[in-house]
Amino acid sequence: MRPAATSDSAGDVIPARLIQDERRSEEWALVSRAREGDLAAFEALYRQHVRRIYALCLRLSGNSALAEELTQEAFVRAWKKLAQFRGESAFSTWLHPLAVNVALAERRSRRTREAHTFLTDDVAAHERPASDADPEGSLDIERAVASLPAGARAVFVLHDVEGYRHDEIAGMTGVTVGTSKAQLHRARRLLRERLAP
Repeated sequence: MRPAATSDSAGDVIPARLIQDERRSEEWALVSRAREGDLAAFEALYRQHVRRIYALCLRLSGNSALAEELTQEAFVRAWKKLAQFRGESAFSTWLHPLAVNVALAERRSRRTREAHTFLTDDVAAHERPASDADPEGSLDIERAVASLPAGARAVFVLHDVEGYRHDEIAGMTGVTVGTSKAQLHRARRLLRERLAP
């Protein structure tokens, strides 16, 4: 399969690689200006990436209000750590794991708070109850994913949606590889049940 190409105003074909290089160059210029304190440059980076980061946070949290907070926190951290971005990859490649870490840290923090609140050994007591099906009897995939228990949802999103391997997920979430695999199996089973006609 040949790489995609586009045409300029004169009708000349421009290889996709050149377009990608130009975008990376423009992005690096924005990053460089933002590192020097240019808020407008950082705002431009924010506008370019906010939708994808919000979608990731929404999938990991299952809650739109929380996803907005996590998205903002991810960009605050990106602003503070911008000097660490070396430009060896796309800005989105650097920003993505930072957002994952923000979402997972919030989940760990919430889990710790809930452990102090709920003194029970019954794991099911901590899980979000399955929401009722809509009038037609089926849930859309986003609502079904949002209804998964937090651990299963995080592993499902990181593995099946974002493409991380189980060893990477284990490192990010602080669980074993076996637990990551078990959570993925659980998430897929629950999704099949919730999406069944």
